[in-house]
Amino acid sequence: MKRNAAFFYLVWKRFGNSPIAATCLLTLLTISFGWDSHLCSIVLAASPNSAIQSDKDKFGQLPPNISVELIQNPKSTVQSSKFKIQNPKPPRRTLFEQRKIQNRIDSSLKQTNANMQLVNANLQFGLKLFSNIAKSNGDSNVFVSPTSVAIALSMLYNGASGTTQQEMTAAMSLAGLDIKTLNEANQSLQETLKNPDPNISVAIANSLWSREGFSFRHQFLRISRQFYDAQVTSLDFASPDAVGIVNQWVDEHTQGKIVRIIDRLEPNDVLFLINAIYFKGSWTNPFDAKLTAQQPFYLTNGTSKQHPLMSGQGKYRYHENQQFQAVRLPYGRNQLSMYVFLPKKDSNLNSLLGQLNPQNWNQWLSQFKERKGAVKIPRFKLQYEIELKNALTALGMKTMFDEAKADLSNLTSEKVKVDSVKHKTFVEVNEEGTEAAAVTSIGIQVTSAAPTTEPFTMIVDRPFLCAIRDDRTGTILFMGKIVNP
Repeated sequence: MKRNAAFFYLVWKRFGNSPIAATCLLTLLTISFGWDSHLCSIVLAASPNSAIQSDKDKFGQLPPNISVELIQNPKSTVQSSKFKIQNPKPPRRTLFEQRKIQNRIDSSLKQTNANMQLVNANLQFGLKLFSNIAKSNGDSNVFVSPTSVAIALSMLYNGASGTTQQEMTAAMSLAGLDIKTLNEANQSLQETLKNPDPNISVAIANSLWSREGFSFRHQFLRISRQFYDAQVTSLDFASPDAVGIVNQWVDEHTQGKIVRIIDRLEPNDVLFLINAIYFKGSWTNPFDAKLTAQQPFYLTNGTSKQHPLMSGQGKYRYHENQQFQAVRLPYGRNQLSMYVFLPKKDSNLNSLLGQLNPQNWNQWLSQFKERKGAVKIPRFKLQYEIELKNALTALGMKTMFDEAKADLSNLTSEKVKVDSVKHKTFVEVNEEGTEAAAVTSIGIQVTSAAPTTEPFTMIVDRPFLCAIRDDRTGTILFMGKIVNP
């Protein structure tokens, strides 16, 4: 029982009141109390995770002897959950049955640990990638999807070997995750992220577009289909319709927000590996459009421009220190949120980016507290495009781009290299909510060779950092540096 209780605490602490945690809890409670308990009633205190879904559907299909009661604390916006397990005179299980149940627990422990490892790895990789891009783009807007890039590279990882795979392991912080576990964790994570509630739409899609007649490893294609639900298509690259066919898939899977990822096909192109992510979420507390007003937004060159700032008042989860102010703006039923970080006037965005690492990120988020306050943030809409070759090389992925050294022997028996990693995003933030999309395309070519309770005011009228985060898993779907909205 001690082992089971420790496991439940670990899961709830990391995932909060989520289907993953609920499933693990119910399994453990059934096993722990089911043998000789007639009735067990347990009340869970408010989860340390700030985003808790408020409907019973989050617990999935329950066994007939288990009921869930949601309890609202009148002094808190957080709900807790009461589980009742009724099992009159349960039968004694044989040693074989007990071992079978224990094996299921061990399997659940292993999978949950793998999921947490992947989320942590993606956080480390995503923050490194974003910081590199943001610093190298100077005073330009940046908006990327670390999750889209990570999923696309994870698919490619199955085709890499030798030094190429070792470099990817280090750069993507995948040490300790064998390739089978990585694929299973990616499959689980993608399913968790999709459509968390009726007010939020999250769609993730993968595809492989191969040159007709070019041979690829059957295992690589099988893994792409099985774990990444990838659409695998053999295409006549010489056809004038080929570019349009690929771009049509991108258009459809980003709801028309990104209409083109490929401009042309080169003679040496043999494979395009593409990930698309689409997000649309309504604010939990929408901004009143009548309060939106033109106000100065101060640019990095010392000038300013008039720009619409949306206004809101109420209770927000908020954090402030000597370097910045930060506020959490939730979507839908509080499971996904936008986090806005505004450097203090005597600081700047580059200073904040210099502190952006997983340790600081997790510490900052843990210090958000609910406070009354007033918020003004820009209404903005932007498109962003970047070739990630330089950024990935800077993170240590060098040989995949080298025609002499690239080892993609688990992808194909032919000598190939990665020619490009294109990334496109779209985001629109307005009074109703946020819409965002991202596409990552990997092109493969054959080679010729301090707290207070006072109300706060946060006016985002200068460059800022923002992130759209799944608060159940800790996954950063999108992250941006907005210099000129």
